[in-house]
Amino acid sequence: MTTIDLIIDFYKKAQRQGPGSKADTLRALSMVHLNSKKLKIADIGCGSGGQTITLAQHLEGDITAIDLFNGFLEEVNVRAKNLGLEHKIQTLQASMDQLPFEEASLDLIWSEGAIYNIGFEAGIKNWRNFLKPGAYLAVSEITWITSNRPSAIEDFWKKEYPAIDSASNKIRILENNGYTLTGYFYLPKGSWITEYYEPMAEQFDEFLERHHSSEDAQRIVREHQAEIELYQKYQDYYSYGFYVAQKV
Repeated sequence: MTTIDLIIDFYKKAQRQGPGSKADTLRALSMVHLNSKKLKIADIGCGSGGQTITLAQHLEGDITAIDLFNGFLEEVNVRAKNLGLEHKIQTLQASMDQLPFEEASLDLIWSEGAIYNIGFEAGIKNWRNFLKPGAYLAVSEITWITSNRPSAIEDFWKKEYPAIDSASNKIRILENNGYTLTGYFYLPKGSWITEYYEPMAEQFDEFLERHHSSEDAQRIVREHQAEIELYQKYQDYYSYGFYVAQKV
């Protein structure tokens, strides 16, 4: 089993593959104001579909849930069917920088904790082409929440994701690329700890047992334990910012 296969196995049964919650999704959705009764929506980097399901439960329209890995899309399909939402959700295996949508065909693009894969600015530029005039973009992105922070955490994130920045600079990027902000908030600590890290930690032992404590499985667990410890130590300095903007 490859490392990618192990990571998919580690995450696919989780409600989410990153920090967030149903409450966060609904809060961001409250900043979207669309009149159409038959919306065309894309959830890019959907993972196993926690937010996809929430969107389907609160919006009328067709949702295309997109991920690079079929293992996650299989989970989306199972969850949608179990909840009677399969008529609203279709899945698509694709790279987020090579999407097949027609120009100006979507009312809403959603992406929680995934745009970092191609970079915030590259993502919003690319995806804007698919939005109708006046359509909305809602993305969560790792963001500094203080103006000053310890050099240890700054150096870590500058290495892991150089595009990390303050909300004001992220908003400026949106405005410079044809969007106007309609709402912003950063995820509370519970969205990291209660909704993401605690469920993650609960499955470490089962994951290791399932894979006979292989070297790769142990390494994945160690890396996630280190991530949890990092957040516990530096949680006052960074979070995911949720940006909701309208195409000008």
